[in-house]
Amino acid sequence: MFSSLLPLIPLLWTSSVAAQSVSVVCVAGQCLEGYTNITLGATLSASGYSTSLQLLPGEYTSTTNPELLHELLTSSSAALSASDGFSVNKSVSLPFDISLQPGVAVYSGANYSGDASFNALPTNVSTNSTKHLSAGSLALASDVWMSVSGASSNDRIVLWSSVPDVSQLPSSSLGNSLTLLDMQSTACSSPCSSGGICSTSGKCVCQSGFTGSSCESCASGHFGPSCEACPVGCLDCDDGISGTGKCLKFNVTNAPSTCNCVNGVCNSNGQCTCNAGWTASSNGTACATCAKGYFLDSSGNCEICALGCEECANGTGDCITCESGFTQSSNAATQCIATQQTTSGGTQCPDGSFSNGASCEQCSSLCQTCTGATSNDCIICATGSYRFNGSCLSASSSGVCENSNMIANNNKHECDSCSAKCTKCEIPNFTTASTTNQAQCTGCVAGFVLSNGTCIESCPTGTFLSPKDNLTCTACDSSCGTCAGSSDFCLTCTNNQLASNGTCTSSCPSNTVSSSGACLACHPDCATCTGTSFNQCSGCPSDRPVLNNGRCLPTCSQSGFFDTASSSCQSCDSSCLSCSGSGPNNCLACSSSSQILRGGTCVSAGCSNSSSVISGLGLCLSDLVATVASGTASTPLPTITGINSNTKSTTATSLAWWQILLMTLGCAFIFLVIVILWRRRMRRKRAQATMAFAAAKRLDRPRGWRLRLLRFGERLFGNHHPNRKWMVPDEERDIKLERMRGAEEQRHLRTMEKLGGSSRQPSPLPSLGDYRDDGWEARKDQRGSLASMSNESLYTHITGQPRRTPEPRQPARNPRELLPSRFSDTTLGSHEVRRLEKDRAEQDRSPTPAQEYARSWMVQEEDTSRGSYWLKPSNTGGSKNPFRR
Repeated sequence: MFSSLLPLIPLLWTSSVAAQSVSVVCVAGQCLEGYTNITLGATLSASGYSTSLQLLPGEYTSTTNPELLHELLTSSSAALSASDGFSVNKSVSLPFDISLQPGVAVYSGANYSGDASFNALPTNVSTNSTKHLSAGSLALASDVWMSVSGASSNDRIVLWSSVPDVSQLPSSSLGNSLTLLDMQSTACSSPCSSGGICSTSGKCVCQSGFTGSSCESCASGHFGPSCEACPVGCLDCDDGISGTGKCLKFNVTNAPSTCNCVNGVCNSNGQCTCNAGWTASSNGTACATCAKGYFLDSSGNCEICALGCEECANGTGDCITCESGFTQSSNAATQCIATQQTTSGGTQCPDGSFSNGASCEQCSSLCQTCTGATSNDCIICATGSYRFNGSCLSASSSGVCENSNMIANNNKHECDSCSAKCTKCEIPNFTTASTTNQAQCTGCVAGFVLSNGTCIESCPTGTFLSPKDNLTCTACDSSCGTCAGSSDFCLTCTNNQLASNGTCTSSCPSNTVSSSGACLACHPDCATCTGTSFNQCSGCPSDRPVLNNGRCLPTCSQSGFFDTASSSCQSCDSSCLSCSGSGPNNCLACSSSSQILRGGTCVSAGCSNSSSVISGLGLCLSDLVATVASGTASTPLPTITGINSNTKSTTATSLAWWQILLMTLGCAFIFLVIVILWRRRMRRKRAQATMAFAAAKRLDRPRGWRLRLLRFGERLFGNHHPNRKWMVPDEERDIKLERMRGAEEQRHLRTMEKLGGSSRQPSPLPSLGDYRDDGWEARKDQRGSLASMSNESLYTHITGQPRRTPEPRQPARNPRELLPSRFSDTTLGSHEVRRLEKDRAEQDRSPTPAQEYARSWMVQEEDTSRGSYWLKPSNTGGSKNPFRR
């Protein structure tokens, strides 16, 4: 196939090169000069440069080559001009990226040439409509897929990559006239349902009325596969994906609660007009308690008190206070009896008359008993009339007292109130024998409906709210268990039948599923289903053909295609990045970066001029640039310097903060290692010097196993013992003798005092300190100071006594070696010399009180314990050495 198409390629490319001007087309790392009319990417220009560059999609930095591209990028006057679908800053700020915005750029010619138009990624389902495209090539954003079909074919192809030449697609029947069916982002981890569209943010944008993370369900108050809004004025309807939208409860206007009212009607001025018998309660709520002259019965209605009773008790109706001219009945607690009318002569007036003083006078014809001649003076009204506010009113044939909303009460001969939630009521076929229990409501307060003459909150089962008055509950048809909107629109059916779209049937039609006695529509994503959810599909429609885990999806993955024969997704050939069918001849894009698409097959690119296949565009850089203009003889192109040479960058790269931190830590570690090694070396040198000193003084005598065990314990547990006292072994005998002499001297002094002699006479006992010579007192003052170390031997310095043997002879020294040898018993180290100089400087200064006190004690100790030298270490807590006893 490819060999048959080779002769056509030069002809196709020559016809696409319409512009006869020289251009330079660049990608990062390479530029080519030639003739082209592509409008893909952005144009880079700078003042001082006669050549502008057409930059293809990609990333550009300050180190991007070749030299001409680098110079224009780093120029202070560099400017960018983007083509359709591309967005860049006019002023260059490195680094920057040239990329297509989410959507598809359509070019009339092959290889992204000719007129260009850009179709952005739809932001909602309503804008994701079918469009006709006249395309020779398509540039598709990297995170977008689109489905297209041919004008004369129903073949549906899903594109995931740019198409440099539509004619090279495997479905030759597509032609250049394409129909855009769908376009969405690939950023969503879970595909959106048909009620939403995937956005670049990775979230599904729902169509109006839809909700859910995948836009899979209808929002409250919406119904049907398109999630339409419920009818206007409907408070509650049959909503949801499978709902019918029939209104179940209408919106209530001017509800009593809007004006803080209970049993009344809210007026336009915000005031509440109470039903008869009701008044405001003590807490301010209007129409919430019975008015005076009424009592609350067991049904929650305010019923009028008995005739003549001014106030009665709630619940029972027992009269608490009777009106003037009435007395409490002794036989019935609810009744008050009218006082008999008598004349001044003591004659009792019969019923129908009243006393005018001297005689009885006839009452009004409306009165059975009265206190005056007018109808307003009636005590008990005549038969057929009823008392209301002191007047007797006649009743209509429906039992309604004239000019009122009250009904006639034949038992009490009064006009009584309707039920609490009734605004109007009547007694059908009223007679003088009718009772108030036969009263039926004809009007209800807002929020209540009328069912069989009673005001209730909602219509009972088997009835529906009439849309004619939104007040009356009407019975459903006998075939319906429940209905809505009309008596024959069934929501459920009787006789074990199923309700389907308002009618009763024995089995559910296709695209519906039986649930709770009704045939519910499948989710709009599904063709057939096992439930109403979007993940309960059993068959899929043509626009969402892929069935995966109960969901119908619009496409397989990028590396697969939908096989209509098996109704499943199959993998593409290894040479295809995406495909429309099996085998290597149905590729839509190539997986190898060195191949391009030719007639649905991936073949070797064979790029010329050392170019390569451009990532994301599917063709060589050399395919975009012609070295010879169409229709002209071969003429050399003008020379443009800097296209084939790279720039040697000498710009120093600044270190990142973490690199500086690592270098600092490394240097600190190396310094620490050097210090540790130096300290170890100095320790070894000091150890060697100590060993040499011990050898010179013959101190390195062999040690027994007990001493070695003791030294090991001292190193392991410490060498301090709180009760240990050190002294020079050679003086133990002298100290004992000195103590004995002191005791004898004290006894001698006491004896002399008893005999009356002087206690100041010298002791007859010999003293151990008689060996002191004249220079002893001078050396005594210097005892303990570092200055004495240069004049006395090591034995004298430690014991405080002069040597009893001759001093060892020292070898003759060079005058420059005035300081004694470090191995001598009078050696001073460098630090001891500094301490000696410090002591001499302190002696030149006047002593502090603390120093005077310390020196006085030193003299006192020498006088009281001559010949002894005690080392008394301070107590630091005791030794833990288990080998020490």
